[in-house]
Amino acid sequence: MTETTASATATATGNATGTASLPTRTGGVIAESATARGRRARIALRGLQVLLALFYAVASALPKLIGHESAAESFDRLGWGSAGMYTIGALELAGGIALLIPVLQSVAAMALSALMVGAFVVQIAVFDGQYAATPLILLVPLALVAWARRGSNAELGRLLGRMAGWMARRGA
Repeated sequence: MTETTASATATATGNATGTASLPTRTGGVIAESATARGRRARIALRGLQVLLALFYAVASALPKLIGHESAAESFDRLGWGSAGMYTIGALELAGGIALLIPVLQSVAAMALSALMVGAFVVQIAVFDGQYAATPLILLVPLALVAWARRGSNAELGRLLGRMAGWMARRGA
């Protein structure tokens, strides 16, 4: 077995010998393989992404997109009117959906983070900080998703590069 294959096997199975490692009891503490912890972390992160996506699509974007009275009043107070309300609602919906698409998940988290920074500034400047904590609280899980899924940025870059090459060959 080559060194690369042994390393890949060790990574996949959780130890350096290439054999599966099962949780064992050591000194009263249950030890577990790195792959079991990693699997649970990936599941938890995916669950967080689903919760964030539901929040942005249902709780945040939907009232704006259906023109709910409370959302309309807020955007009128800002001076942005219905065009601003629908635009922000569409951005939140797109970001919520993109959080669930593997190649877009990190970029979506970064874009929604930027939106939350803007929401924080608006809350402080226009609404006297009444709900300023909400965008700040949402920044934490969004930053976690953006960082943890940063590998998808390289994949997105490769995909966009292939698309650009394909379009250049077509003469578009």
